[in-house]
Amino acid sequence: MNREYATENEIEEAKAKLARLREVLNTVLFGQERLVEQVMTGMLARGHLLLEGLPGLGKTELVKGLAQALRLEAKRIQFTPDLLPGDITGNPILNEVDGRRQFVFQPGPLFGNLVLADEINRASPKTQSALLEAMQERRVTVMGETHLLPDPFFVLATQNPIELEGTYPLPEAQLDRFLFKLEVTRNPVQVLERIVKNREIGETPVIPAVLDREELLALSALSRRVFLPDVVANYIARLVHATHPEGSAAAKGLKFGASPRAALGLSAAARAAALLAGRMNASVEDVRAIAAPVLQHRVVLDYTARLDGKKPAEIVAAILEEVPAQERELPKTLKDAKL
Repeated sequence: MNREYATENEIEEAKAKLARLREVLNTVLFGQERLVEQVMTGMLARGHLLLEGLPGLGKTELVKGLAQALRLEAKRIQFTPDLLPGDITGNPILNEVDGRRQFVFQPGPLFGNLVLADEINRASPKTQSALLEAMQERRVTVMGETHLLPDPFFVLATQNPIELEGTYPLPEAQLDRFLFKLEVTRNPVQVLERIVKNREIGETPVIPAVLDREELLALSALSRRVFLPDVVANYIARLVHATHPEGSAAAKGLKFGASPRAALGLSAAARAAALLAGRMNASVEDVRAIAAPVLQHRVVLDYTARLDGKKPAEIVAAILEEVPAQERELPKTLKDAKL
């Protein structure tokens, strides 16, 4: 496949823009620099994100801050057990047009650039499935008519890990549509003190616009032009293969491994991580840094592992330890790789 690779000047300009965005987002969530980095990586890779964490940790504020900093239209959907598919995709409404009564499609809250799907695991499986086509194809079909979603289109879904009553676990097909599953952790004492000094209840921080829609789309396109060396592509393939029970000893305890979509997600996220760091090529280190968020929700534990209390993240970590990078040194730049 012929590909025009990113130039050094393009990478440097992108790094400066992304540094400003990172600085702004870190003023929204104090002490969550790693989370901000992962969210930015996911957006550059055009992926959807699943955020898991306790209430009140700033997941909603992060989405609001992103929308303001990127000048995107943000929508919020509060998922509940009685929410219907049409409540999020939209419904045809009978209107009078040119003297005749006909059905006119009324878009739902899914038609936004940045959609916060709050407590997604509280919705019924039927409503959750309405997101499948939207997240994969970036379009919805209502009564046989297809409607394209805005570009860009991102779903940032949240779920609470402790409230299981009245929830519907996301099926594997739905989880596979999320590029990252990220854990939003609680803050240490120093960060809590900073929050107390700089925030008021109900007060939303004012976030300056750093990029616009066109610039975000251009940066996302640039990330796909970051060079992916053969040795890194081979490492991704071996890593995904190792998540299957027959692929590695560390995968013992897994019933099913990651899909080819996971390999594509690792590739896209590694390129985005390299761009965020201002480098012209992705590396094995980039893959290792984002492997857990990409893989941990795409592997399925067997019955014995669940009884033993094992977690998917623990097995993914063991797989990362077992699967080595190739011995030869990775090319430092695109020029070195072509020699």
